[in-house]
Amino acid sequence: MGRLDRLKMGNVETKHFQQFNQLLRYVFQVTKMDLQMVGWEEREIALAKKPVLDKADVLGWFDGEKLVSQLAVYPFKVNIFGRTFEMGGLTGVGTYPEYANMGLMYKLMRQALSDMQQRKQSISYLFPYSIPYYRRRGWEIISDKMTFEVRDVQLPKIKKVPGYVERLNIEHPDVRTVYTLFSSKMHAAMMRNDLAWDEYWRWDVDELTAAVYFDASHQPQGYLLYWISEDVLHIKEMIHINQEARIGLWNFISAHFSMVSKVVGNIFMNEPLAFWLEEGDIKETISPYFMARIVDVKQFISQYPFRALGTDIQLTFRLDDPMLEWNQGIFTLHVSAEGRGELKQSSIDPTASIDIQTLTTMLLSYKRPAYLAAISRLNSDEKTVELFEKIIERQTPYFSDYF
Repeated sequence: MGRLDRLKMGNVETKHFQQFNQLLRYVFQVTKMDLQMVGWEEREIALAKKPVLDKADVLGWFDGEKLVSQLAVYPFKVNIFGRTFEMGGLTGVGTYPEYANMGLMYKLMRQALSDMQQRKQSISYLFPYSIPYYRRRGWEIISDKMTFEVRDVQLPKIKKVPGYVERLNIEHPDVRTVYTLFSSKMHAAMMRNDLAWDEYWRWDVDELTAAVYFDASHQPQGYLLYWISEDVLHIKEMIHINQEARIGLWNFISAHFSMVSKVVGNIFMNEPLAFWLEEGDIKETISPYFMARIVDVKQFISQYPFRALGTDIQLTFRLDDPMLEWNQGIFTLHVSAEGRGELKQSSIDPTASIDIQTLTTMLLSYKRPAYLAAISRLNSDEKTVELFEKIIERQTPYFSDYF
């Protein structure tokens, strides 16, 4: 019997958590020194990962009793233009090298996506280690991360605000309160549940602190997660619900002028920091962040908030999906006068051709239909491109009107 013949796909359960952890560490090259640097011990990280196997859907290939390939799907929710979608967060993807090039991961992904469809998770997110790898399987870039560096002499001048900042433990409930409000307003944001927060804190240094901005009514309106090391203030995440909170948090950062030589961090918004700062000659680096793919196009369309134009819109297109047959074929999209969408299989001649990757990034407004047509990702006549432009409401992937 060959190696492939003796492999079996199955659920990775709590009893497998040691093997699950070992495979993760091997694939992502997490050493004992890495664990010690963030305060983890071998047994602690294994036990910390154990609840994942209870809360997530984890699939794997087994060679006898040995786990040799795996992936996990976390049950999350995301905000897409103000509506909550069930989302399958793909993570923990890995295969031991001696079992590579056997098609194991493709089959795991195919099964995971089929399971997502059954659970009504109509969209999937992931953080890619290889954009081409996941793009070939139907995922596409939907957001960017901007890394910035601000020298101490470039920090903004302190401006008066009616509220105040308090330094709190990172697990203080006000941190979650702010993020919940933020994610309810911010398109494409993940609505973090307990599992998401546990994963978010997984590798943080002990020195991580929360600075929360409260308005004059003592309501939390923003937070900063940061640590200071070797004269550098590192920002893990900055969330603000309004302009007042943003100014208040930057006041707090600027108050470290005599303590740090620079501030470095990330912004996951369509908002270059240089434009807002008085001293805008700063270093900014933009790189792709999350990828997503529509799992069930019919279900996704039925939930999606199209623009209400006051008249019915209909267009027909050919859709291609490299993995899922239910997303392949000719479909007619009907958008009602009120903006409700319905997608059906069709025998009408299509006026456009598109793949699931491009449809995903277009409907999430990371890239506009006209741009996608210009670069031949959307093959369509001009009228159909114009119709797509009309029914997809927003011009940018993130709301900016919450300030």
